Amino acid sequence: MGAKERSGAGLDEPVDRPDLYSEWLMTVRMKDIAKDLGLSVVTISKVLRDHPDIAEETRERVMKRVKELDYQPNLMARSLVTGRSYLIGLVVPSLLHSFFAEVAVALSAEVGKRGYSLLLASSDEEPEVEAREIQQMMARHLDALVIATCASDARTIERLERAGRAYVLIDRAVEGAQGNFVGIDDYAAGRMATEHLIAQGCRRIAHIRGPRVGTAEARLRGYRDALASHGIAFHEELLTVGEHVDSDATRHGAEAMRRLLGAPERPDGLFTFNDPLAIGAMQAALEAGLRIPEDLAVMGCGNLHFDNLLRVPLSSMDQQSAEIGRRTAAIVLERIESRVKPEPKRVILEPKLMARASSLRRLSEASK
Repeated sequence: MGAKERSGAGLDEPVDRPDLYSEWLMTVRMKDIAKDLGLSVVTISKVLRDHPDIAEETRERVMKRVKELDYQPNLMARSLVTGRSYLIGLVVPSLLHSFFAEVAVALSAEVGKRGYSLLLASSDEEPEVEAREIQQMMARHLDALVIATCASDARTIERLERAGRAYVLIDRAVEGAQGNFVGIDDYAAGRMATEHLIAQGCRRIAHIRGPRVGTAEARLRGYRDALASHGIAFHEELLTVGEHVDSDATRHGAEAMRRLLGAPERPDGLFTFNDPLAIGAMQAALEAGLRIPEDLAVMGCGNLHFDNLLRVPLSSMDQQSAEIGRRTAAIVLERIESRVKPEPKRVILEPKLMARASSLRRLSEASK
């Protein structure tokens, strides 16, 4: 078919202009739906974008016809018209960690309501890998980035700032970064977890800390301040680090627990940076013949969905993973769709203590 014949089909340009051709195809399909239902193309477009000013009856009619026709909006054409990719990148230390998976599910559900899709990448807790993943996403001109950084400095974030890219940091704040952030009060999480162990009668409370990032530092401060406020001495030999806290964390938690059990006096309580470390630590303690919580009361952080299904259900600090995803989505969408750049938002959620069998020593003693 020649260019003249193609233009006879209603195109002013040959098909070798794929941008106009794609946009034409999308418009024709929307016109078909609009004609069938006696509505305007603008109304159809608003329904497909889940615009709030459409009556529910109209929305249902349009969506019924869309399903009957198996209509699929042409995203490339929409991007050419709006200047957006309708893609949001999420970079986290580990895609295997349930906390980040739960954040991703909530985030994806919320942005999906407005026609955006989520691209996922894992840094494997390597700052160089994280920087590369972010660079690749920037090169694809994604509309926004959501990052749980493993870096201890703000260099990568500063690059995003200089480039004017929309982003939200989650879970781990970065000193010097002035942009959007959503997470919990990590100091409160560390303090509440430690005070719970103290209330259960623990006096030699160990801590498996995280990497040297703001999240871990705040939880460590909370742990130490709780000990001090109750007149309990801090012992250096009861503080150890989980080398990898989000990838292969269970194994590292077990290794850290074995180190703690080698102390001159073993701990009677344990607070860990996250739940996978706590699970590994409990495995090592049980293998060493200790009873949980009678000999060792354990508190994690994260409140993963399977914590209450473990051999000894794990007490944990709830980080509100789904709420982090929802709050992040709201900030991202506002940043993308506002004509004027909004002021950065800092959302700090309160952690919640979820007490289960692994720490409830008082309850265990009462049941004897």
